[in-house]
Amino acid sequence: MGEPAEVKIEEMQKTQVDPETAERFIAEKRIGERIKRLRLKKSMGLVELGKHTGLSASFLSQLETGRVVPTLRNLSRIAMVFSKDLSYFFETEPNALFRIHRRKERVRLPQTGVAAPTYFFESLGYMVPDRHMDPYFAEFVPLTKEMEPKAHMHPGFEFLYLLDGELDIHHGDQACTLEAGDAIYFDASTPHSYQCAGKKPAGAIIVTMHQAPAAQPIPLRAVSSATTPKPAAPAPPQRPGVPEIK
Repeated sequence: MGEPAEVKIEEMQKTQVDPETAERFIAEKRIGERIKRLRLKKSMGLVELGKHTGLSASFLSQLETGRVVPTLRNLSRIAMVFSKDLSYFFETEPNALFRIHRRKERVRLPQTGVAAPTYFFESLGYMVPDRHMDPYFAEFVPLTKEMEPKAHMHPGFEFLYLLDGELDIHHGDQACTLEAGDAIYFDASTPHSYQCAGKKPAGAIIVTMHQAPAAQPIPLRAVSSATTPKPAAPAPPQRPGVPEIK
């Protein structure tokens, strides 16, 4: 008679999770690191995140460093700020991105949209899916009579480092000449163009970052007020003896 009861007790003990196991599970998911990455990606400080979540900056700091174990309520508040689902913190993280682009495997392409290209470029990130920036190697050739620099523009920002030669850059109403070792960073949504300024080709590394305006997080107070039904407007006074129509 006592054997089935012992089996049930043993099964219950197997299904119970002790606090140490729960903390180890939290540590393996690296929830604190995920929160910190989300915060830094939005250029948000601990104090600002605390204002949106109602949590103190000191608590959030301990949460990011793994010194405290988060509750589902706290994680939900943080997830709402960054427009993430709660499951984001428990999903298996993908392997770290690592791609090599061999020089012999790259394709040299001419400037598009012109009959006589003023530069040629090679993508240095063509094997990276969903990339957040586009790196290129570009070679600007000396101008001939049939060549004409063509301005272009795109959302985001652009960085250029000149490896060798001389290069003229026009950006809106501004113009400058770069020499080997010079670098420039500018708003790419303003029309800009390049032009080889010497008798020899100029080589450069260009990185374009297509950055859309960051969505502003919604404070929990705003969410609460938006979801809380407003009290109904009072009904107009009724004349004596006339029933209210519903």
